[in-house]
Amino acid sequence: MSKKVLLFCLMFCSLAGRGQYPGYTLLSQPEVFKKTLAQATALTESIQSDFSQEKNLTMLSEKIYSTGKFWFKKKDNLKMEYYKPYSYLIILSNGKIFMKDDQHESKISSHSSKIFQQVNRILLDCMAGTMLENPDFQSRVFENKTAFLIEFSPLTKNLKELYKNINIVLDKIDYSASAVEMIEKSGDKTYIRFQNKVFNAPIPDPIFNIP
Repeated sequence: MSKKVLLFCLMFCSLAGRGQYPGYTLLSQPEVFKKTLAQATALTESIQSDFSQEKNLTMLSEKIYSTGKFWFKKKDNLKMEYYKPYSYLIILSNGKIFMKDDQHESKISSHSSKIFQQVNRILLDCMAGTMLENPDFQSRVFENKTAFLIEFSPLTKNLKELYKNINIVLDKIDYSASAVEMIEKSGDKTYIRFQNKVFNAPIPDPIFNIP
């Protein structure tokens, strides 16, 4: 599977592997946090939001910025659509992944290979609040006054070959993701911010239809 496909598949589950995070302290009771996270996310049936993405490629001196719209609906429906500066679409629904740009589209079964199963679990665990139970990653939880930062270090060989760290910043008010950053082994970095989040508003099922 290409790096481009993996990048867009993993983008929901990411601050760099620095070991220390300015302004954050290591959480002393992660089990309490884990329980509270599960309780908070259990009340979330759907999420809609805008997002902005910043891509820093080692081969380019300038950063690449893009914006779009995000949808999530329990149990396993997720959609991310880029509007600017280019069109790109990814849909995860019922164990299938659909990806489309201006020139190509592809349909992939998440059960067809180990890596797709890992991707599927990462995406859904992040939305369901069960990411700390994922055996493919080792995690540490940090906090400051307004947010939690979960640092994920890949444990499996195939993920280690692609990513150095995948971390998530959660808002302390509602325990939802406010920022995601992925650090690739190559040094490339992707940073995503979620804005204008709306919880539990009805989302029609056809939003997640795969052509």
